[in-house]
Amino acid sequence: MHGDVQGLIVAQRHLACDSPSPRYEVGILSGGLAIGGLICLALALTYAVLVLLAVVVWEIRTLAARPATRRALPPVTILKPLCGTEPQLYGQLRSFCSQDYPSYQVIFGARDATDAALVSARRLQAELPSVSLDIVIDPTEHGGNRKASNLTNMLVHARHDVLVVADSDTLARPDYLLTVVAPLLNGAVGLVTSIYRSAATPGLWSRLGAMYVNDWYMPSVLLAWLFGYRGYASGQTLCLRRSTLEAIGGFRAIANHLADDHRLGQLVRSLGLHIVLSPARVLVAHDEPSFAALEHHEMRWMRTLRVLRPRSFRLLFLSFSVPMAAVGLVACAASSALDVTNWALFGATLIARLSLHFVTRPRARGLMLSDLWLLVLRDLLLCWVWARTFFFSRVVWRDHEFDVGADGVIQQER
Repeated sequence: MHGDVQGLIVAQRHLACDSPSPRYEVGILSGGLAIGGLICLALALTYAVLVLLAVVVWEIRTLAARPATRRALPPVTILKPLCGTEPQLYGQLRSFCSQDYPSYQVIFGARDATDAALVSARRLQAELPSVSLDIVIDPTEHGGNRKASNLTNMLVHARHDVLVVADSDTLARPDYLLTVVAPLLNGAVGLVTSIYRSAATPGLWSRLGAMYVNDWYMPSVLLAWLFGYRGYASGQTLCLRRSTLEAIGGFRAIANHLADDHRLGQLVRSLGLHIVLSPARVLVAHDEPSFAALEHHEMRWMRTLRVLRPRSFRLLFLSFSVPMAAVGLVACAASSALDVTNWALFGATLIARLSLHFVTRPRARGLMLSDLWLLVLRDLLLCWVWARTFFFSRVVWRDHEFDVGADGVIQQER
């Protein structure tokens, strides 16, 4: 009996020696945090540098672009769908009626004769009698996307075979048409589009909204472009031939899609035609009267991105460079592995992020440092909107609420 008790004690001692000690487990956790923190810091810096490089390369390419030739340029119809008034609308619409281009028609379209945007359209029609300017009012709906329905109704009145679709909030330079139509002279090109910059109207929420476009969204588009992606299409500029549009089924083919511009690009590429990202510079007025308006817009945009890229959307946090670098720094600090290397990676990420902010900022907008204090809030808000998107399928668009399916089709209006 005594021998059995002694043997049991010895066995327990062996088991105690073989099992991991609390100190060993803490060491494993600390090492994991240190490695994870270092990876976060490295990924954050890599993305921040690459996206800055993409923007700089695009700026150099744009500055080096040769002026478009006026030789053999075809007449163009510009389609401008309208829906409600907005700040600077008159000037934005007028910029499309003052193009340095041989022959073009402008069509303003609305669904309702009482639409406030028609005041600016009619004013331009009266002020510019030399411009071929038509106003179309037609409430006919062809699907859940009211913009696509509006375009379908306007198309009936288009007199030319080259079409340019541009959102109402776009401000164009006088050489805009020359720049976007020229690539279409190449028969292999089916669609020409452009990037844009956002200029905020006065107010905190408008400034944050403009930073979403300038500091994050457009740079991410240019990063994809730098790595060879040629599927981007923006409603700020869609230039194509009427024959191409007819081959894909007209605007009715996109009349039920939330991301109508992206869907249009997909259909054009399915014909074996290319999409060209034009160096045309356009400016968009960004007006967010309240936090609720800002939230609705960014939730719709994020929801659209989730629909278009459901798998990679989960990895979108990799593009939140400063928040991810901060997480990496905290992880290294928690593991007692914080050293000069970690601080150097974090500091380099901050420098790249600040540089991106200055490079992408619209030149005409006030003091260069005026929005610097908003960078942290902007990046945190971006993370919050991204995370929240996983729990919502509804979007608010022009004061209407929609459910959006996994295929991007608008399923139901509420």
